[in-house]
Amino acid sequence: MVRKTISEETSKTMRYAMESVVARGGGKYAYIDGYRIGGKTGTAQKVKDGQYLVNNYIMSFMAVVPSNDPKAVLYVAIDNPKNTALLSSYTTAPIARRILLDIIDALDIPKQEGAIEKVKQWDDPIYYTVPNVIGKSVKEATKELYPLEIEYSGTGDTVLEQSPSAGEKVTSTSKVRLLLGE
Repeated sequence: MVRKTISEETSKTMRYAMESVVARGGGKYAYIDGYRIGGKTGTAQKVKDGQYLVNNYIMSFMAVVPSNDPKAVLYVAIDNPKNTALLSSYTTAPIARRILLDIIDALDIPKQEGAIEKVKQWDDPIYYTVPNVIGKSVKEATKELYPLEIEYSGTGDTVLEQSPSAGEKVTSTSKVRLLLGE
């Protein structure tokens, strides 16, 4: 190590600020439910011969996962994107999200509690936590799973298995499959 560039406290503060960017700000398209993602968008107008170029930018997004105990850092940059809004929130953050999902899978990073809650927008999907309905009657399970769509298989009035499992978060348009029996 050559030198310590920032203190542990400053690092902690910056990582929290970056997590806030993803949960509440311009990095919202990189948000992954259950994971602490920190990030920062960047938009730089390019220069040639001392003059700013017109409509010529580098869009970037830097991310860290998990933000409270970093295991991976990601930097995505797009040089002069075309036919898009000139904001990194709309160009690089969604790409970073897809790569972060692969990183989480490759490094087997577990979900965590305690992340900053995402600020919801009108077009965000609504998530529900799937309850445990195994051992319950069809009537009880249907009531607990409302408003989710349910697909039944098997015969009987008791739920033997369910998919997705209890505790999983699903969107309001998701289907829950129940295996029925006696």
